[in-house]
Amino acid sequence: MRTNWHDYDWQLLRDGPLSPNLHMALDEVLTYEVGAGRRKPTVRIWEWGAPAVVIGRYQSVKNEVDPENLGRYGFEVVRRISGGGAMFIEPGNTITYSVYAPQELVAGMSFQESYALMDSWVLEALKTLGIKAWYQPINDITSEGGKIAGAAQTRRGGAVLHHVTMAYDIDAAKMVQVLRIGREKLSDKGQTSAQKRVDPLRSQTGLPRAAVIDRMIEIFDDLYGLNRDELKPEELEAARNLVETKFSRKEWIYIIP
Repeated sequence: MRTNWHDYDWQLLRDGPLSPNLHMALDEVLTYEVGAGRRKPTVRIWEWGAPAVVIGRYQSVKNEVDPENLGRYGFEVVRRISGGGAMFIEPGNTITYSVYAPQELVAGMSFQESYALMDSWVLEALKTLGIKAWYQPINDITSEGGKIAGAAQTRRGGAVLHHVTMAYDIDAAKMVQVLRIGREKLSDKGQTSAQKRVDPLRSQTGLPRAAVIDRMIEIFDDLYGLNRDELKPEELEAARNLVETKFSRKEWIYIIP
């Protein structure tokens, strides 16, 4: 039986900067914790401790990333547990969040239907900031100015994980050098086109990054209720263990070379 947002006591996690690999591990840990009923459904706002390229579970590293420019600009590659495309991350220039919910929230839904559901509150938040945005199947949030965000999703352990990276600001020239896919799409169009393809929230709202995040939290709270929470010590310990045994290991990162 399908549930709805109002059936749950939603929790908010909003901590300080963490390493990219620890973020990957926390997504796995918290998804299973919610699925097992040990954690209430949760929204987690990420803060990035370092620049990174986050690739999807089924992507090839060599197809997505230029290794020379990756090192030149101080980026690392990490692989997440969900599918979808590569994300170009610079601390302070992106807004990333995860939603962990019991799978009953999306029961019987196709991925396209569940993406639309899980992104709906964000579209409402953007609307209050004066941005006319919409869900672009299968995994984008876009506006008249261009793409704003990319989403990814996975269902496992009785839970659904939906996470989104939004472009608050972006160095389009650097992105095209670090990401191969960006270069291929934009090489014949130049940097101006890159800036049009990914249209940052900073230019559309004129607001500080923290103010955009605050509004997103406010809207979720208004719609469904949201209580401030903290990571449990055992959750953090489990995530750190996963970093050591999985997410930092070449066997995982280069599982598809």
